Amino acid sequence: MAEYKLLLPSMGEGVMEATIITWLFNEGDNVKEDDSVVEIATDKVDSDVPTPVSGKIVKILKQKDEVAKVGEAIAILEIEGEGTASEEVKAETPAAAPDTETLKAIEEPLQTAAASNVEFSGDLYLSPLVKSIAQQENISETELKSIKGNGLEGRITKEDILAYVANRGSKPVQQAAPVQAASAPQPAAVSAPAATIPVSAGDEIIPMDRMRKIIAENMVKAKQIAPHVTSFIETDVTNVVKWRNKNKAIFEKREGEKLTFMPIFVKAVVKAIQDFPMINVSINGENIIKKKNINIGMATALPDGNLIVPVIKNADQLSLSGLAKAINDLAYRARNKKLRPEDTQGATYTISNVGSFGNLMGTPIIPQPQVAILAIGAIVKKPAVLETADGDVIAIRNLMFMSHSYDHRVVDGSLGGMMLKHVHDYLENWDLNTEI
Repeated sequence: MAEYKLLLPSMGEGVMEATIITWLFNEGDNVKEDDSVVEIATDKVDSDVPTPVSGKIVKILKQKDEVAKVGEAIAILEIEGEGTASEEVKAETPAAAPDTETLKAIEEPLQTAAASNVEFSGDLYLSPLVKSIAQQENISETELKSIKGNGLEGRITKEDILAYVANRGSKPVQQAAPVQAASAPQPAAVSAPAATIPVSAGDEIIPMDRMRKIIAENMVKAKQIAPHVTSFIETDVTNVVKWRNKNKAIFEKREGEKLTFMPIFVKAVVKAIQDFPMINVSINGENIIKKKNINIGMATALPDGNLIVPVIKNADQLSLSGLAKAINDLAYRARNKKLRPEDTQGATYTISNVGSFGNLMGTPIIPQPQVAILAIGAIVKKPAVLETADGDVIAIRNLMFMSHSYDHRVVDGSLGGMMLKHVHDYLENWDLNTEI
């Protein structure tokens, strides 16, 4: 018998570590190849880690709530094979780390690039553990940006932030430098003592889970950063309803997939973004980053009540059929905890279908670093006035409200309103002969 080290696999660009949520097997349990053995969490998504070999778990190296780095061993398995245990472990051990001088030569240009590169889009990448420490120590984003990270591409590691906390406690907290003309104004930090909430007999106290804490943090941050403005419009989607009713059975028989309304909404949004590309931007200080790719985030409710936003990458390059398949795949994997971290990264614009809950309209919060989000309401049959060659008539139509929330720092009412009107026009004038 030999030993095999189970390593934390790579989880996509920018994800350097993960937190152990729970082990699905115990020490001494036998596992088969491709069995999911542990649930992990990054700051974006929860996922499972499968084992690439069959064997028995002899030692768990990372316990619940501990953080592991990509490539680090999290468990040791006993597997069948020739050779001594030390040889097997050696075979799985990464190559020796470079010496200090070599490491410095490699990391120095990366750190320099990270310090000057504007592609952070105004949003620091922090691992769940580093975020937690920053929150507990009340470290502001301005302070975080002053910390020199020693991780890949200058990212802040646990050791970096703990060293900063230790030094911070031994000297007066420095005041932020005066904002110079070339710097963007930073949102004022508001610190107030937490209010004491009275708890009555019979009240139930439910601690937030990890994902709810992340959602809460991101929502507060988004509202503090972006001045939100919302425009509304009511859209006649009768043609869309007729077209879907005509094609859904054909599509399901041909592709084995459900045809929902979402691919149609995404198609209309993509066309409108192409008409108004300044909606597809992010803000970095006083710079506007105009995005080349159109990546549509799709707000998805999870069975536990939490929310996640998987991303349809390069949505402008997909046909209706391709969009339907991508949307169904992402929705399924989101609800079954099968998303990869990269599935939730890189969105440039987001759609929230509040109509799926029977709501007529909503005013969602803009996810950072995007500058706009569209909420789609429920489709409801109503009497409506139609203009015909013979005069106005009242008819039963399928109507739907849409609300467009946008960041008033860069999106004025004219741009935000016109973009919404174009989505409206594409849906109202949907061609009943569109091919799927």
